Amino acid sequence: MDLIGIISQVVFFLVAALTLAAAFATVLLRNVFHAGLALVGTFFGVAAIYLMLEAEFLAIVQVLIYIGAIAVLILFAIMLTRSLMKNEDSGMNKQWAWAAIAISTLFLGMFIVILQVPWLLNTSVIGTDIVPFLGTELLTTYLLPFEIVSVLLLATLIGAFIIARE
Repeated sequence: MDLIGIISQVVFFLVAALTLAAAFATVLLRNVFHAGLALVGTFFGVAAIYLMLEAEFLAIVQVLIYIGAIAVLILFAIMLTRSLMKNEDSGMNKQWAWAAIAISTLFLGMFIVILQVPWLLNTSVIGTDIVPFLGTELLTTYLLPFEIVSVLLLATLIGAFIIARE
């Protein structure tokens, strides 16, 4: 294996480890705001893995949809529930051990299945780039639903600001 292959493997495992750490933090943290930020970190890690797998469209969708919309909605929900921010309990969830056992069992089962599957290499090259086609479809055929969703999100943001000010 050449130096570029080794570096790409190291970067992949580093990003995967950081993504798993952020996912564990999402589950284990009791402060809802910190758990929401850890979830955003998990989404960024998944987007980075998509980029390493040369799935640029999926990475962009991951950033725009999950980080841009869902994370903002989570943070607004946290802002609107002020009583959750005054929690003086411990920083860890009480059922973290059961969650760790369940996750470890699931990971072990998936790892065993992955080792038993005869993976086939596909060396064919994809002929066309689908991203320009999807962009054209989004801005021509599906423009009206796209704009309706954006107006709906804007109305949600305005409503959240009005409720938060009261």
